[in-house]
Amino acid sequence: MHDIADLAGSAHDLNASTVVEALLERETLGPTGVGHGVALPHARIAGLEEVLGVFLLLEKPIDFDAVDRQPVDLVFALLAPEEAGVEHLKALALVSRTLRDPALCTKLRANRDAATLYTILTEAEAVKAA
Repeated sequence: MHDIADLAGSAHDLNASTVVEALLERETLGPTGVGHGVALPHARIAGLEEVLGVFLLLEKPIDFDAVDRQPVDLVFALLAPEEAGVEHLKALALVSRTLRDPALCTKLRANRDAATLYTILTEAEAVKAA
């Protein structure tokens, strides 16, 4: 969670400690490792104005208490404003649907370049919207 918080902090100008605390608090409600090497940690954070995301491709898979007990190497964290209702749920559903695609996950795992990873993730949504 600390790596997620550090990345979110630098990418979105957030306090990393606040992000870690919110993610860990949410994780106590139930694990966000959804299976097949994917985790979708998410939390609501006071002061945010929009839903933000952070994607990590881990070099070495970690235990994330996933439902299938498999280690996780693809992590997409969502951070939402405290008052975000539907937007947070829509974003979480979109990311979940996207990362349920085995072919897309294979593409993500085969690439290490940040720009390529971004393109893979954003093109997946563009194709589904068309």
